[in-house]
Parts: sequence; structure tokens; C-alpha cells
Amino acid sequence: MKPADWIDTGVLPPQRLPSAVDAALAYLEQTLGHVLYRRWMLADLKRAAPSLADAKRAHPAVFALLLEHDVAIEYWAQGRLHLTATGAAPSPDSVLARVLHAHRRRFRQLPDGDTADAAGQPGQPGVSTDNEGDGAVTPAEATRDTAGMAVADAVTLSALVSTPGSDAAALRTWLTRAGRFMNATTTNSLGVTDDARALALFLRDRAQRSPHTLRAYRTELRRLTGWCEAHRRGPLSDLTRDDLLAFRQTLRPAGRTGGPSSMVPSQPGAVRAGTRPLSDAGRRRALAVISSLFRYWQKTGYLVINPAAELSGGGAARMTWTPSRILPARVLAQCDTVTAGARPPGVSTLLWARRCAIWTLYRFAGVRLAELEWSAELGLPRLSVEPDGTTAAARAADPAHGSSGATGATGATGGQWTLHVLGKGGKVRAIPLPSRCAPVLRDYRVLRGLAAEPAPFESATLIHSEKRDALGHSGLYDEVKAVLQAAEETVPASDAATRALLHAASTHWLRHGYARTLVVDHAVPLPVAQTLLGHASVQTTAAYARTDLTQLRDFVEGSFPDLQSPHSMP
Repeated sequence: MKPADWIDTGVLPPQRLPSAVDAALAYLEQTLGHVLYRRWMLADLKRAAPSLADAKRAHPAVFALLLEHDVAIEYWAQGRLHLTATGAAPSPDSVLARVLHAHRRRFRQLPDGDTADAAGQPGQPGVSTDNEGDGAVTPAEATRDTAGMAVADAVTLSALVSTPGSDAAALRTWLTRAGRFMNATTTNSLGVTDDARALALFLRDRAQRSPHTLRAYRTELRRLTGWCEAHRRGPLSDLTRDDLLAFRQTLRPAGRTGGPSSMVPSQPGAVRAGTRPLSDAGRRRALAVISSLFRYWQKTGYLVINPAAELSGGGAARMTWTPSRILPARVLAQCDTVTAGARPPGVSTLLWARRCAIWTLYRFAGVRLAELEWSAELGLPRLSVEPDGTTAAARAADPAHGSSGATGATGATGGQWTLHVLGKGGKVRAIPLPSRCAPVLRDYRVLRGLAAEPAPFESATLIHSEKRDALGHSGLYDEVKAVLQAAEETVPASDAATRALLHAASTHWLRHGYARTLVVDHAVPLPVAQTLLGHASVQTTAAYARTDLTQLRDFVEGSFPDLQSPHSMP
């Protein structure tokens, strides 16, 4: 492991890491905002605090380990700080290699034999040169990388859209064709001439907002492709408006009429091709994806026409949408009681703190499931803390500002916490957190080995994983479901309705509850609630007002008060 072979591209100008492993680890600790590798001896512990008693209170786990061993090692792995005796600890080189790999989008390894200086010299990332193999990324290379990525995505897509029992090779051949409406002129800004690569670019640009969006888009593309195979239509760039109207008709339940397109008979192969009749919501979703695909192709110049214009009519559907998957306030309070209670047997202190932190963020930030997934490229989601206006000296002098437990040991104090997430459409959203979230988040951070409050440029993962650096969407979902299940077990068996609600609830129910609390319970102005929730349209936010008539009734009563007088006629 040669640290000097690595470049930090997150600073300007980019620079090499120090040549010594210890110096490189110290540089990364300062850059990332948390400890990576620390070697403790009893003398080090004494120097860390005014007295041995203070050192014991500040570092109880280290103190306990040093009573049995001469040296204790703290090291960063899998999103948290570990503590072990020196014989069981990994080497500093391996810790450094793992950290560089976890942050590989920022730290790049130079090719072998490149000894040029990092600052402003050939071989520096991001500086275009005429030398090949120097680690620079020229515009031509970036174009080739993008094209190669599109081809790879197209090959992957050909497998994704295949239906059970279909010939993958034949489907790949079917996808890589182009129909009569494909635009082969210079106005085709996608720069591709077949449907497979055009589909891959569509998924890259329109469906990468979250894993759930990408999965939903793929499902609907499978549905359309299967219908085309069953009815011998296609390629996709050859479909006419009549073809898409016929496809839309296969999505309608039997006996449902829908204008002229209802005269198109449903084919026996429709069920086999995955175009079974859908619910109203499912049909709208399918048509919205297909409409988005053809609209994207026309706007980018890949198609000369848009055969899917006015196919979905999604605007009217959004106006009538009313959220219904909402947990009542009393049930949410029951779940809050679970996280505020004792740790369940068999769950470690760290994992219980992580579960409480996850519940707190979904409960009081109203985020989507995917918005708490870690993005190493963007360093999101992340927390920030702004001072609350009280000086550190005043807080230290006033016991009312102190805290107990692990948080108090770190000297952490109050502040205004904000959660920063990447929402739909690639928009970064800042969500102020209520003060009740701060103790839970502080305790979780301290148990991970992080500072109680995040540093301004900290880049540690928000939610750690025991197997990798960050917990994925399925792990986040399971932690929320564990809280809901624990709350369900506290409900009497006679209260079947509440138990059924808790059993069916998920992370998105918490988002609906957060929105309803803002819009209905506290009458937060719709534009403010829209900003907090990250809705593209204020109509979506306004839909929560229809979940309860109490507020609307109060508005009406206030607007038209009872003007009866004692002299009015009975």
C-alpha cells in the first residue's frame, strides 16, 4: 500500500496523500471528520484527560480494555468505530485501503509508474493533457466512457425486459432495431440509432431518482415489450398511436368501456405477455411511464413524432388522488413509546440506537424510503447542526443545557439539526428536524464512534451497516418494520383494527402521517409543506387536506359565522 499513489480530487488543486501510512490516515481523519485508526496505551489515555477518573468517564470502553491489555486499537470499518486489543486489530494499511475504497469517487489511484506532482502537473486528475495513461480524464475519454456505459446499460436492459420463457438472444435482436419514426438526422441529440441504447439513456436520465422508480419503469417497459412480442408489433420506435391505444385497452378490466379504443378486442396472448387488466392506479402508472418514454424520445430528437401524446391523462388522476395509508396519531404515539422504551433482548446497544435513529428520521422528517440511502458520490443524506444562539460557555455553566449518558460524556450541546437528502428529480432538500430528534441522533453517533454532532465537512455514512459501509433500502425498511411489529405486539388481541394497521404499515405511511400533521393538524401553508415534503406539485400536497373535514369545516364556520340575533324570527 503506497498512499502517495493516491490523489484527493475533492480539493483544489487535487493533491497526493502523504507517503507515510500514519500521515495518510491523519490526513483522511481530518478530511472525513472522524477517527480512522487510533492506538491507545494507558499513557495516551492519561494525556487525553486531566485525570485518570476523567479519562475513564470520557473513554469507558478503552479504559476497560486497557485494564486487561497493554494496547487497545480503535479502527473504522463498516461505517463505525471498532475497539479491540492490538492482536485482533487489522493493520493500518488494510484500514487505509478499505477507507480509500469506500470513498473511491473522491480518492483515485494513479497508474503505475506515474511520478508526476499532483498539483497542476501532468497526471493530475481533472487536468487535460496530451499524455495517455496519466490519470487525466479528457473530454474525448469522458464521451467514450458515457457511450460505453450506454451500451452496457442496453445489454442489461435486454435481459431486464425479457419475459419468462422468452428467447433472450431474439429479444436482444428485437430491441436493437429502429422503426420508421426514428430520426437519423443531426437533430437526434441522443446520438444513438437503435431502441436498445435509446431505452438505456431514457432509464439513465429519467429513472435514476430512486431504486423504486427504476424498478417501476422497468416493470412497465417489460409490460409493453411483452405486448409487442405477443401481437407482433414493434420495434418501439415503430409503434403508432393506434398501437398504443390497443395496448391501453388490454390494461382495462373486462366490461369497462373507454371510448373508441374499447372496440379493440383483447388478445388471448395478453395475459401471457404480462398485460393483465390492472387497477385504475396501476393503469395510470403504466401509461404514465410509456408516455414519459415517448415524450423523452421526441424531445431529444430520437423520434420525429410522439405517438403517446395525451395517452395517460395523468393530470386529472392527480387531482382526485387522496392519501389513505395513514396511521392515527394515537398509533404513532404507541410506536414512539416503543423506541423510547427499553432495549429488546438480543439486540445490541448499537443496533438498537440505529433502529431508533432510523425511526426518528422517517417519523419526523417525512422522507421517502430511498432518501435515506447513502450516496458516496454526493455525500448524501447527511446531518448538519447550527448553533442555537447559546454560547458554549453559557451552556457549560448552566446544568439545564447539559445531557446525560454517552452524549453528556462527549460534551455535546444543543443546536438546530437539519437533514439534507436527495429527492426526486435530483433535487437536494433541507429538512429542519424537531429538537426531540437530537438526543436520539447524538446517542447513535456516539455509539458509532463519531462526534456527538457532525462536523461541517463530515462525510461518514448517515446509517451504518454491519456488513458494508451503509445500510441499503431493504435494511432501512426492515428496521422500521421491526418497530411497527414491536408496537403491534403491545396492542391487545381484541383490538384487531389497530393490529391490522400496524401490520400493514410501512415507511411511506410515516411520510403520509408527517404530511397530514403539517397540512391538517397544524394548517402549515401549502407551499411550506410542499417544500418540506419535496413534492413537484402543490396539488399533491393539497390532497392531504381531503383526508379530514374538520379543518375545512372550521374554515367554513369562521367564514360564515352565526349572525342570529335575539330579535330574529324562530
